[in-house]
Amino acid sequence: MSASGKFIATVRTLGHKTAHGFLALTHNGFALLGLAVAISALILISRPDLRLAGESQLRQWLDARHAPVAEVEEIEEPQATSMMLAASDRATAVNPKNLPKEQAAVAYWLSKKYRVAPEPIAALVSEAYVQGKANQLDPTLILAIMAIESSFNPFAQSSVGAQGLMQVMTKVHTDKYETFGGQHAAFDPVTNLKVGVKVLKECIARAGSIEGGLKYYVGAANLESDGGYAAKVLAEHQRLRMAAGLRSSSVMTAKASTPAAKPAATTTAAATTTVSHAEQVALADPKL
Repeated sequence: MSASGKFIATVRTLGHKTAHGFLALTHNGFALLGLAVAISALILISRPDLRLAGESQLRQWLDARHAPVAEVEEIEEPQATSMMLAASDRATAVNPKNLPKEQAAVAYWLSKKYRVAPEPIAALVSEAYVQGKANQLDPTLILAIMAIESSFNPFAQSSVGAQGLMQVMTKVHTDKYETFGGQHAAFDPVTNLKVGVKVLKECIARAGSIEGGLKYYVGAANLESDGGYAAKVLAEHQRLRMAAGLRSSSVMTAKASTPAAKPAATTTAAATTTVSHAEQVALADPKL
């Protein structure tokens, strides 16, 4: 037999012996394990005290493993509950039946006309009355502006960047959103309402009248015409007053904190043309 043949035979024999030894060791190991289990069972049967001690230790080990899991569940459940409560608290909705009679009448009227749910409209009506009182503005005027500007769509945005319920130019009035967490707050209905009221009040103070303030608000202060914007708002304002059971009257004139500024005369041909609503809103900056 050649040397290579002898080497292969040797390797094969060694492999067989190794496999046989491994099987024998495994077999003997299982036999020893079975014997140990049998002896342990006999000892536990004959010695109840050892069995009880073992069960006690096992129970303690299981309890120790279960405690961290239970703590995690107890922590997560309140967090989930608080998140649910927070989400409910964040919902901009109020039952109109809980509002004063006048506000409820306005909420139901707006809900029907603009085809929006009465609960979120009721919340906006309530906030408009709060902001109106705080800023000496007729709340139905605030609601009329929202109606004309966005039809009560809190996510409305014009082609030039006017955003939210009152179509405030967010980039122009960035400073007014700082206390509310930044520019994204423009899409929070109540925040947009508050900022819009601030802008409106500044416009009225600058113009010296409601009608003039609306012209500033829409960005047409330096134009001959506001494209009928003020007339639309005031007409809706009167309809809202009638819906609330209030008598129709001229709009309240706000006291101007500064002398009324007269719109500058327009000299260019472009200024004499009627601008679109989006272009008007783009100019809505009370600092002009």
